Amino acid sequence: MFKTILVPVDLGEVEAAQPALDKAVALANGSDSTLRLIYVRSIVPVTYMEFMPPTFDAEQQADAEKKLAELAAKVALPAERVSAVVRLGSVYNEVLDEAEKTGADLIVIGSHRPTMATYLLGSNASTIVRHARCSVLVVRT
Repeated sequence: MFKTILVPVDLGEVEAAQPALDKAVALANGSDSTLRLIYVRSIVPVTYMEFMPPTFDAEQQADAEKKLAELAAKVALPAERVSAVVRLGSVYNEVLDEAEKTGADLIVIGSHRPTMATYLLGSNASTIVRHARCSVLVVRT
């Protein structure tokens, strides 16, 4: 059914992403798909960079890669069917770009129940749904 399933994960709220990850694993098991986890790091504003140590960016990248690899290792699929990537930028742009780059035919994303702020400002999940070129499954927490 699906060949490549992309699952965006917020390492700051792994519990919130767990239902989406569980659903993606179930779908992957049913269709022999590969699973690609993605975490998108936020860009630190330039005005704050002068207060950061020179190794800040590399340390943040390494820490995120380690945490995502630990999460990927817990996925109930053979290791060769699970991969992970950490990118830097805005969540929806990087997720959509990774979906294109990997040829993902499904994005499984967790989402909180919409609030008034979400309606006014939008959310990453809703932007991904609107702009993705592949199917998107939104799993509510």
